[in-house]
Amino acid sequence: MRLPSIQWTGTSEACSHNDGLRKPKDIRIGSDVAGQVEAVGRNITQFKPGNRVFGVCRGALAEYACALEEKLGLMPANISFEQAAAVPVAALTALQGLRDKGRIQRGQKVLVDGASGGVGTFAVQIAKSFGTEVTAVCSTRNVETARSIGADHVIDYTQEDFTQRGERYDLILAANGHHSIFAYRHALSQHGIYVMAGGDGVQIIQTMLLAHLLSLIGSKKMRFFMAKINQKDLTLMKDLLEAGKVVPVIDRRYPLSDVAEAFRYLEEGHAQGKISVTVEHN
Repeated sequence: MRLPSIQWTGTSEACSHNDGLRKPKDIRIGSDVAGQVEAVGRNITQFKPGNRVFGVCRGALAEYACALEEKLGLMPANISFEQAAAVPVAALTALQGLRDKGRIQRGQKVLVDGASGGVGTFAVQIAKSFGTEVTAVCSTRNVETARSIGADHVIDYTQEDFTQRGERYDLILAANGHHSIFAYRHALSQHGIYVMAGGDGVQIIQTMLLAHLLSLIGSKKMRFFMAKINQKDLTLMKDLLEAGKVVPVIDRRYPLSDVAEAFRYLEEGHAQGKISVTVEHN
């Protein structure tokens, strides 16, 4: 597959590298992709050369890459390669966290913590597409971005701690969790659900150890998960994108030759939405 555009966030497989004594089994970097099919295997039936596709593969930071048929979907007709490459991992994480783990329902009060990042910007828009009332939590510099993608309410975490407001939410998705699991639990309504989709090491370990136990106490549920890339959900995202209900938020764009600089910016942790790497073909 020829790749006009590659995209990733800090939580995706694209950021794997060797910091220790052991060499990674797979040293190819990059996961989210959008490109044009150049050739297909003997048993491939869903795609043919010339198709515009998006999805996930190993080694996306390249001019050409190979991908499994079930990890790709046809690109939305109304967006660019660059925009399509911003979708797969982050959007499916948001979708599956809200729908499968959070059991989102129309009319609910939903809060997205970390609403300005890759997963968060998709979560706000997807939650709105389900007909919910969405509160976005982000920093001061991202307040207008959160409003522009449809958040009904925006809380600037540098000015106010939403867990101390007394407001209760039916569903909380922590796209970048900074609070303790007990603080999130306190902010849930009686039958509310907390879903952790990202955070630092302490929050992740805490949720993995305590989520099941706390879910057994009372009616509030605490959950942690990893997204599973599949064609059915890629197709659903294609429909949402073509309907204009979801629009990828891209912070910066880099040519493939500037990947090192892109990683440096990414590691600063202040990206709004996604970072794209575009491949120029001579």
